[in-house]
Amino acid sequence: MWGVLESLEIPEGVRAELIFGEILLSLSSDLTTNLIVESLIHQIPAERWHRWTRQDVSCGGGSRLQPDLVVFERGAAEATVPVATVEVVSKTSALRDYRTKRELYAEGTIPVYLIVDPIKAVCVLLTEPTRASASGLPDYVSERTTKFGEPIPVHLLGVTLDTSEFQTYA
Repeated sequence: MWGVLESLEIPEGVRAELIFGEILLSLSSDLTTNLIVESLIHQIPAERWHRWTRQDVSCGGGSRLQPDLVVFERGAAEATVPVATVEVVSKTSALRDYRTKRELYAEGTIPVYLIVDPIKAVCVLLTEPTRASASGLPDYVSERTTKFGEPIPVHLLGVTLDTSEFQTYA
């Protein structure tokens, strides 16, 4: 199925993801998402980390996702598994970001998954992925929810993120 997705001509400004065998097309990020992602990029040190947008990530179930932000260790021989992924929740992506992508990123053993939710004005930091949670589905062992304006320590990246400038949807 990935071959089909690769052969499609995706218009500029459209994101294409493969989730459990289904091709999902969505419009590019809005201003709120872009401002949040830009803030995060500036807070994660470039000397140690690659901070990329528009980067495909292979996950469990044959899925390929395109997070709003992907963080890879700089200088790693093969940057195939990200250290962190970030999804900024939109009005149409909440279920995917909170459930589907949470499961897929955990199955892909991505150590840090940060959900930034401008609808609820909260950030959910998920760490310690496991393929066998109590529910039988891949999940994260550790979950920490903070309100916009509160700092988020992300120990694996060696940073404390400042969320005071994060905006909600108007």
